[in-house]
Amino acid sequence: MSRVIVLGAGVAGHTAALTLRRKLGREHEVVVVSPNSTWNWIPSNIWVGVGRMTREDVVFPLAPVYARKRVDFHQAKATTIWPDGDAESSRGAVDIEYTEPGRAGQTARLRYDYLINATGPALNFAATPGLGPDGGYTASVCTPGHAVDAAARLDTAIERARAGEKLRFVVGVGHGQCTCEGAAFEYAFNVEQKLEQAGVRENVELVYLSNEPELGDFGVGGMSFRTKHGDVSGEQWMSSLFHERRIRAITRAAVTAIEPGTIHFVQEDGSPQVLEFDFAMLLPPFRGVALTAYDRAGNDVSDRFFAPNGFMWVDADYSPKPYAQWSAKDWPTTYQVPGYPNMFAVGIAFAPPHAISEPLATPDGVAIAPAPPRTGMPSGAMGKAAAMNIAEMVRTGTDAARHSASMAELPAACIASTGTGFARGSAVAMTMTPIVPDFDARPATHGRDPDHTSGEVGLAAHWLKRMLHTAFLYKAKAYPLWYLIPE
Repeated sequence: MSRVIVLGAGVAGHTAALTLRRKLGREHEVVVVSPNSTWNWIPSNIWVGVGRMTREDVVFPLAPVYARKRVDFHQAKATTIWPDGDAESSRGAVDIEYTEPGRAGQTARLRYDYLINATGPALNFAATPGLGPDGGYTASVCTPGHAVDAAARLDTAIERARAGEKLRFVVGVGHGQCTCEGAAFEYAFNVEQKLEQAGVRENVELVYLSNEPELGDFGVGGMSFRTKHGDVSGEQWMSSLFHERRIRAITRAAVTAIEPGTIHFVQEDGSPQVLEFDFAMLLPPFRGVALTAYDRAGNDVSDRFFAPNGFMWVDADYSPKPYAQWSAKDWPTTYQVPGYPNMFAVGIAFAPPHAISEPLATPDGVAIAPAPPRTGMPSGAMGKAAAMNIAEMVRTGTDAARHSASMAELPAACIASTGTGFARGSAVAMTMTPIVPDFDARPATHGRDPDHTSGEVGLAAHWLKRMLHTAFLYKAKAYPLWYLIPE
């Protein structure tokens, strides 16, 4: 009998756990450790953040799903990994601390034969003074609770505009090294739609504040779309959309501090800037969750397993090299931890080998560098690949990993909401192949396949995004034939 422990129950971890349970016999154990009692379809948090969905529309309890699927669920946070075992056993182990009411603070050590780290990110609001809803001055849509709070703050600000005040709303990222610019993009356009529907658009200046080198970069180095009128850059495409919705965009910006009603930031030339605001939703940078690693003797060996930012080393090429010398081949394929074929890190939990977008910095060294996005579709693909590899290892008794999910090979589809509603909704539907451009294979086409990199905007894309909300909740609840819905 083998035991597989999955740390985290987001898109990557939950997909891995359900796939393992489907592929492994009942004599094998699948264990999930997650500090959260619910699963959250994060892409729809933006609709919660403008009051178009409730918290209950985007979450459901995990325990009933895992009970039905015979997955052992621990509502707890992982704190320590013992990859080689401890003084009592050579079997790997994980220390956990329960967050479940009634057991909060209690600890346990769980043994494993295989481990998947899918812990996701820690929201690093502390990286920018004054950032965030808890002790800061800005809203967030990173969690359902944050999104509910954002909707309330937004409604309060709209009432001020309705009373005749001239206001400024700022939406974007709150640090020079943030990722998930796509979520900020979506929220900005949904706020714009809400302002129009509330009849206060003329009283509000809406500003999009981003660390992207240009609009449409999204941390993936931008895209070039092939259309019947010729190739169009993502920057051109997005700029026209921002112009149409009258959203002022500020790019190449690193937020350095936030005070009540004031955002301080610098741009590439190092010039300090000030932006006054009446409502702001700024996303935080990510770092790895607080995990440590120890050898059997009890020595801290965390630096062997984790990068300085807390993300886990995997089968990537981390050789230090200038940005211009990186290659698509640097990216991991199986997400196995070097030297430990029974350990994987997937989704946001793995350490990227380098930025996809070209990093910028001010003359005095403030980084303006979007981090690579690793959410949604690629996270699910990684989780599934890791689970498939472990299932085959268990069945064959070997360390061979045949299933891969390299971001340098994976295609991605993204549907970014630009407003909701059955008749008045709209969304941007984008595809790109692959996620990480391969300039060696496709030097003339921005590193991607131009026939499978496209963008469309309209009501039909909104309907598709809304259908995907329902489909992925169905899949995550592991209802009949859930596995037929692709990642």
